[in-house]
Amino acid sequence: MKAVVVQQGETEPTVVEIDEPTPDPGEALLRTLRVGIDGTDHEVIEGNHGGFPDGDDYQVLGHEAVAVVADANGTDLNEGQLVVPTVRRPREEGNEYFERGEPDMAPDGQYVERGIVGAHGYMAEYFTSAPRYLVPVPDAFAESGFLVEPISNTEKALEHAHATRSAFEWTPETGLVLGNGPLGLLTLAMLEGGRTDFSRTYCLGRRDRPDPTIDIIERLGATYVDSRETPVSVISEVHEPMDFVYEATGYAKHAFETVHALRSNGVGALLGIPEDWTFEIDGGALHRELVLQNKALFGSVNSNVRHYEAAIDSLSAFPDWLVDDLVTGVHEPAAAPAAFETNDETIKTVVEFDTV
Repeated sequence: MKAVVVQQGETEPTVVEIDEPTPDPGEALLRTLRVGIDGTDHEVIEGNHGGFPDGDDYQVLGHEAVAVVADANGTDLNEGQLVVPTVRRPREEGNEYFERGEPDMAPDGQYVERGIVGAHGYMAEYFTSAPRYLVPVPDAFAESGFLVEPISNTEKALEHAHATRSAFEWTPETGLVLGNGPLGLLTLAMLEGGRTDFSRTYCLGRRDRPDPTIDIIERLGATYVDSRETPVSVISEVHEPMDFVYEATGYAKHAFETVHALRSNGVGALLGIPEDWTFEIDGGALHRELVLQNKALFGSVNSNVRHYEAAIDSLSAFPDWLVDDLVTGVHEPAAAPAAFETNDETIKTVVEFDTV
């Protein structure tokens, strides 16, 4: 079967032929429909994030997928059922985080991630999985279901943001998304007109008009902020203070500038993963601001089944045009390397292995 992989020592994806997997007892065989590509995939290819499965000199890419049950193999799944796979798996049995349904809170070393670190991903014609790592989705999600995984990460971030404010009444009205990539735009759609409470939203980027991401931002009803003209540190002065800031850039300075962008009692969620970078900050001023204005800042990574299930509702609530505008390229497996190429018109690309 065809698979899209990165080889040891290479920094470009390639299409190879590998054996079709055979499900172990308690596993199902899944036929892949679509796999999305995001920034993490590029980091894996470039060797800046993740790691190869033990004993293999290649890694099958992809962690955002939607698939069909091809062979239930004695499990409770139904053949033909549409599912989305989760990403994390335990390194060893008896992992307490997985047993209580919180794999996203497991520390480094206690998990592998399909397509990212220590395990093959979903960018192949078939893959296998135990049912507990598969989330059923509606049949209408055959083309868009791969977006459930990235949306689930934001569901977790929003849940944790509300948890940090749960000791008092917190009714956020203003939200700022840092980053106008696919995750940022999906998050903006969740804040603007979705199942949340935000009445005014902003999205920060570094693109010149005309630009397809700015078109999406404004069509959603949000305000575009060009960071070259209005840095994060002065957004509260130029626009207004924010109740919630969602960082999806991986730009290290944004973590600290977020504190200045927040309103009193506001909370910032950090999801981007920066490279090492040493720079000076006024630590005392940041510390005082966090304490004296009851602000919160936290990091969030991955998600669990509860967040996937919430993501299904969010994806269902998106305007009909959004997914079509967001997906700027659909590639067949043989042309998959082209899906990793980017230009000014690229937002989100997918590799399509099959259709329902």
